[in-house]
Amino acid sequence: MTEETTGAGGVTVAGGVTEAGGVTGAGRTVGVSGTAGAGGTASGEVLSGLFSGKAGPEALKDPKTTKGIPASSTPAFVAGEELAELAETDPRIVVLTADLANANRTIDFAQRHPDRFFNVGIAEQNMISIAAGLASAGLIPFAATFAAYVALLACEQIRTDCAYTGMPVRILGHHSGMSLGFYGTSHHSLEDLAIMRSIADLTVVCAADASQLRAILRASLTHKGAMYIRLGRGRDPEVYGAEPPQNFLLGKAVRLREGSDLTIIATGSQVHASLAAADALAAAGISTRVVDMHTIKPFDAGEALAAARETGAVLTVEEHNITGGLGSAVAEVLADAGVAARFRRHGVPDEHVVLGPPAALYAHYRLDAAGIEAVARELLGPGKASSRGRAS
Repeated sequence: MTEETTGAGGVTVAGGVTEAGGVTGAGRTVGVSGTAGAGGTASGEVLSGLFSGKAGPEALKDPKTTKGIPASSTPAFVAGEELAELAETDPRIVVLTADLANANRTIDFAQRHPDRFFNVGIAEQNMISIAAGLASAGLIPFAATFAAYVALLACEQIRTDCAYTGMPVRILGHHSGMSLGFYGTSHHSLEDLAIMRSIADLTVVCAADASQLRAILRASLTHKGAMYIRLGRGRDPEVYGAEPPQNFLLGKAVRLREGSDLTIIATGSQVHASLAAADALAAAGISTRVVDMHTIKPFDAGEALAAARETGAVLTVEEHNITGGLGSAVAEVLADAGVAARFRRHGVPDEHVVLGPPAALYAHYRLDAAGIEAVARELLGPGKASSRGRAS
């Protein structure tokens, strides 16, 4: 980013970023008219160092975002490699993308199987319909693009062309959540789980790391019907080790850690941070169970009910709007069963997120380990509450 940027409406912010309609900073908005936004900040004020990337010794930047990281360490990048390998023995596999072959590394598939790779250009809706057509001919298409584009723009095609017809199309929605940072709301995908899980006959699953993604892709080859597979930004730390988990089952949650005081039910990018938060809580004498609810639909209701009954407190954690996603799914299960427990949904509040690098956004919305620990303490009540920042 340049040191000074002027956006729509003529707002100039040193070291910051602008969007049409205003500049969003750390917890407040700068209006284009020069009036103070929430928090009383006047236009032209320097954005928080948290969001300009200048705060603190590490500036809240992920050291893994430098060039040279191995593709195998990134869920968004390992799919092409894994599918290329699977395609060696399964002639049904074909791959499509919407002008993002490098961004999602489906180019790795294209290089090995060029006659089974289709780059449709910037035409996400057409891509899904084409994938459905290929599936109707007996193939298993994997269609990959940004989650914000495919889940929102191509929602009708996913529902009508894929789920309704029972076509075995696998939609890879990568760079989900707010992982595209400075690109803003148009590129953020914080509604996709709510939308996708409301579509009948559509399986919805989230990958926590590269190894689990490999397991998901392998399991998808024998799974009936359409699937939405949600991926991170390609920087998700390891949860399951170097090899794909051998006991992986779609629709069956994984209990990664036992505990008796609290259960954290997480999915996708938030699994690793939740495990780290559980370690910190354990050091303070709070026994915390951690569950990876990788499959949002069909939902493992038994694991959610066991969490409430056995630990008495449940915290859901997701990189998604708190409305309609994992938290809502757990709440529905508990309410339908009449099971009472301390309960809290933690994720992104029902708002369009502020702008900044992903690591700063995770810290701001308390979706890093320290933030999740703080929210867990608040859930458990006085005496264990943290003094940190804003509520979810």
